[in-house]
Amino acid sequence: MYHNSSPHRAQRNAGSWNAEQKLTWIPLRFIQATHWFLLILLLWPIFLAADELRGSGDLGVVIERAKGSVLIVETSNHTRLAEVSGLGDLSHASVVYSRDQRYAYVFGRDGGLTKLDILQAKIVNRVVQAGNSIGGAISQDGCLIAASNYTPGGVKVFDANTLELLADIPSEFGNQQRSKVVGLVDAPGQRFVFSLFDAGEIWLADMHNSHIPQLQKFKSIGNQPYDALISPEGHYYIAGLFGEDGLALLDLWNLAAGVQRILPHYGRGREKMPVYKMPHLEGWAMASNYAFIPAVGQSEVLVVDQRTWQAVRPIPVLGQPVFVRARPDGRHVWVNFALPNNGTVQVIDVINLTVIKTLKPGKAVLHMEFTPRGEEVWVSVRDEDKLVVYNTETFTEIATLPADKPSGIFFTNRAHQIGL
Repeated sequence: MYHNSSPHRAQRNAGSWNAEQKLTWIPLRFIQATHWFLLILLLWPIFLAADELRGSGDLGVVIERAKGSVLIVETSNHTRLAEVSGLGDLSHASVVYSRDQRYAYVFGRDGGLTKLDILQAKIVNRVVQAGNSIGGAISQDGCLIAASNYTPGGVKVFDANTLELLADIPSEFGNQQRSKVVGLVDAPGQRFVFSLFDAGEIWLADMHNSHIPQLQKFKSIGNQPYDALISPEGHYYIAGLFGEDGLALLDLWNLAAGVQRILPHYGRGREKMPVYKMPHLEGWAMASNYAFIPAVGQSEVLVVDQRTWQAVRPIPVLGQPVFVRARPDGRHVWVNFALPNNGTVQVIDVINLTVIKTLKPGKAVLHMEFTPRGEEVWVSVRDEDKLVVYNTETFTEIATLPADKPSGIFFTNRAHQIGL
């Protein structure tokens, strides 16, 4: 049988096999090419959108106070990304962020609470929850937004997703009176802490049941607490007192100890200057075991030992401090001032406790915000309609951006800081 197979038949068989092979593989290759083509068509929109996708870690919001708008900026390239309007009265405004850093919650003076999508540069939701509001906070788990109010007085708590009202905490004291609420911050343990200006009290609200807050009230803490802060690790809540010298300290790890008065005699025996602008205590600096505190009615920054809460010494500065902000590494503290020195910023060396640099960004410096690792600081200059960016190592000006009457600057790294 083998010998009957001629070379010609073998060639024909071989040719036949090659033809069949070609008939088999041509469609397969065509199908494979078609699959790749279809896959590219499906993915093409994603390829096109890839340049538009970005993270939120280097973004921030700048308040344009005069026209009720905000700028969305990014710090990596000093860029204005977008402007969003329609946020109401922002003459006194503050911002907190969702834990994913995508949403900014803007608290306006008119009682407006606005949820802003900073990646899409649009308002997601907005409610007017009071007549006069001065700030707010976001809960430890990121699910609750609390707003503090002058009028009618109290704190309202909202669902962070929908802005649905969950709880209303009226700040009632005395004979059915209501107090202005100041110094509202978040605290570990799903709590909010705030002060009552008219009542001279500090309240702590446990929000484990978001509809029924559990309140603990600390009375007679001092005259007219005007603002407050919480230490970076959430241990201490400290309220500044406008009606008298001193501050009120609440140890959140030892509530049974009640409120302790600290620095009760600072400024005693000295004539106070008129207070042109109240210090913002949420910007107090905590660095190297010291607290750096703006003195009310004095051209000083108070230095306090955090371990004992005793005064170390005051640092003379150019004017009445408004914000006292520590660089993230704690090496330097930056200070801005009320009128007539509100065009100046000074830098304090934490080791020597002395002023080492004086800068002149422009007329009406209202706020300073450090980039997350502190290599730059952004400064809002209201009366010159600009933002100025400084290198914090060399103190050189490295960028200027236009902004309409800018005030507060809020970067998204605040999402992961207690009390900011």
